[in-house]
Amino acid sequence: MSLLQREREAILGSEYVDNFDFDEVEAFIKGANKELFISHKFKNSDSILVQPRGGFPTYDKVFKLYEEFKKADVDVLPLTIDSNTRLNDYASAKKMLKLSEENDVDMLNGYPLVNHGYRSTRKMITHFNTPISLRHGTPDARLLIEIALASGIFEIEGGPITYLLPYSKNFPLDKAFLYWKYVEKVCAKYSTLNEPINRESFGPLSATLQPPVIVLVIQILEMLLSMEEGVKSFSVSFSQTGSMIQDVVSSNVLKKLARKYADKFGHEDATINLVYHQWMGAFPRNKEHSDSLINTSTVIAAMVGANKIITKTRDEAHGIPTKESNAMAVSNVKYTLNMLKGLPKINDEEEEENLTNEVEEILEAVFNDSADTLWRKVFNAIKKGHIEIPFSPHIINNNEVITVRDKNSNIRIYDKGNLPLSDKSFAYERSKLNIGKETALVDEIIKGIGIML
Repeated sequence: MSLLQREREAILGSEYVDNFDFDEVEAFIKGANKELFISHKFKNSDSILVQPRGGFPTYDKVFKLYEEFKKADVDVLPLTIDSNTRLNDYASAKKMLKLSEENDVDMLNGYPLVNHGYRSTRKMITHFNTPISLRHGTPDARLLIEIALASGIFEIEGGPITYLLPYSKNFPLDKAFLYWKYVEKVCAKYSTLNEPINRESFGPLSATLQPPVIVLVIQILEMLLSMEEGVKSFSVSFSQTGSMIQDVVSSNVLKKLARKYADKFGHEDATINLVYHQWMGAFPRNKEHSDSLINTSTVIAAMVGANKIITKTRDEAHGIPTKESNAMAVSNVKYTLNMLKGLPKINDEEEEENLTNEVEEILEAVFNDSADTLWRKVFNAIKKGHIEIPFSPHIINNNEVITVRDKNSNIRIYDKGNLPLSDKSFAYERSKLNIGKETALVDEIIKGIGIML
């Protein structure tokens, strides 16, 4: 028995798992309908796939949510996991699920997949016969991912950086790398049975004034860590920045460099997809303004040539959207995308050159670290502050990088902290800013955060 299989049996021996059948799960995945695989859909679609967010505690409510989404002609269904499961607190999730079912009140902020189990969840997933994307935010997702894959969920979001630094304060980063290595191995193993399991990194990070260089570096590194374990289908992603041209530049550089480094590390046979998140910051309370914001981000998704767009609703500022509001957002985005075929290509050579240089400068520092494995090189880079996420709560995050917006709403690096950027690259960032002594920096930061309000 392999070391991986021994670890899998130990994890799936959890008291919250009802007799996991390895052979049956493998046979299910081998014979699963190809329509369940988003990797298959990416290969066979010439339009942007539309995926909403959404999740409820009970089976019945998720089923009804999916019915609404299917009426709206959704391309990819979401399954958002509850916070207790994200923290591996399956006991609390079980109690809250029971209360939710008994009282018809949502006592959880998502679907406790481990407690529902893969046998019942699979019935729902195969019924709708549409790719499901797992959205969760879990540093230790080993058990969750096993149940997800056994259920027929063949796209797994997250990674050791993107699902740790923006979400957690104390969870050990080295453990997150090792736990996600397990996830990649299991996804790679199942990828040999049918269509590939697609892995997707979480590009929005803390969703607050994230400079493109940080987003792109982390996307490329999580992609390489995944492919290193045998994953053949990977989605890099980023979210709307608040600047149309910065989004276009980010997408052009990300697509170019993701392919470059995948090939450089020997992963020429891997497929790379681009995912665009609609605005992840604070939404306006005016619902008409929200509609305008969503429409604008839909136009940008078409401009950047995304393979998938992840949607928001006009109710974003008011709480959890109803299933009807969520489905309406999907329908409206699909309608808008249908009008945006044949858009001209846009670029900004100066901005693209600078962003390319910045990304390669940081990656070079990471790769030149003396550690013997890629994950240790990345771990060391984060400890040194060569990679950091602005506004991350995690204790290992350096928290020295300061970002503000320039007059065109581009996110610029005001203080680079320990980022290994060249003098030329950093001078370019600062040259775009006009912040004098009379300008209160904190006011500029607050204004930049609330740009869409």
